[in-house]
Amino acid sequence: MPHPPPGRLIDVGTHSLHLHCSGEGTPSVIFDAALGASSLSWSLVQPAVARVTRACTYDRAGFGWSEPGPQPRTAGRIADELHILLARARVPPPYLLVGHSFGGLVARIFASRHAGEIAGLAFIEPAVPEEWTTPTAERRHLIERGTRLCGYGVTAARVGIARAVAALAGLGALAPARALVKVVSRGGLRREDEGILAPIWKLPPESRRILRQTWTQPKFFEALGSQIATICDSAAEASRAPVRWADVPLVVMSSAIADQQRLDADAALARLSSRGRHVLVAGTGHWIPLDAPQAVIDAVVGMVQEIRGLAAARSQP
Repeated sequence: MPHPPPGRLIDVGTHSLHLHCSGEGTPSVIFDAALGASSLSWSLVQPAVARVTRACTYDRAGFGWSEPGPQPRTAGRIADELHILLARARVPPPYLLVGHSFGGLVARIFASRHAGEIAGLAFIEPAVPEEWTTPTAERRHLIERGTRLCGYGVTAARVGIARAVAALAGLGALAPARALVKVVSRGGLRREDEGILAPIWKLPPESRRILRQTWTQPKFFEALGSQIATICDSAAEASRAPVRWADVPLVVMSSAIADQQRLDADAALARLSSRGRHVLVAGTGHWIPLDAPQAVIDAVVGMVQEIRGLAAARSQP
């Protein structure tokens, strides 16, 4: 990528991952992005949290500045790579994990496998494992469709068409960009498919420029395609992961306009901890970190203060 990474590339054994940490203090807040998102998705949140404690974002293998990693790209593999990344980068626990959407599956598995390192958990519109372990016909169609479109994306990136699309989008020529994508995807891309890549127009201009570059690389579409193709495996991994965080601070954030099934699932997740809370966020859709970044900042900073208070109380004789 022509833009230098804001953080460091850390060798995790088979490949290097990009980690961007700023701020100082404990707990270390670790942000994990949505399915097609990267460290850039936290651009409106990380700086404010870093004024209070250490705040770290990272790019999963194939995303952003990170190198491609072994496949399949399941949430369990990603959680293991994240743990290696934090250890080798010397980011000390305890961790407050913040997982958005697919990142919520990663956070659940990480918290189960490394419970002693977890100070708190924040889930933002998290993927619901039960919806994907035994997917409906409609969800199976979504998986097949997403995997197929990522295959088209790999081809487009390799022959340079993705760069043309990114250039047109950068100039504001969205109609020609969509037309070109429609040709490449053999007519398979719908307007709603763009949502998987985050509402880019809500990011700061510099983040938008960088993100458009990431969408011109085959590694991105290969990694995303693998994550989509194995989403049922990832959900099963999360479902099997024992809950070992039943007494840690926990916040689950949902859009106030989410459907009842989502609200019920998120409320049930919050009840898995004796210190769990379910928070409804008004005026937002699924992309709360971009639609309502201040709500995320307030929730995370509040959890940092709660975690520090609990640690201070335990240290009292």
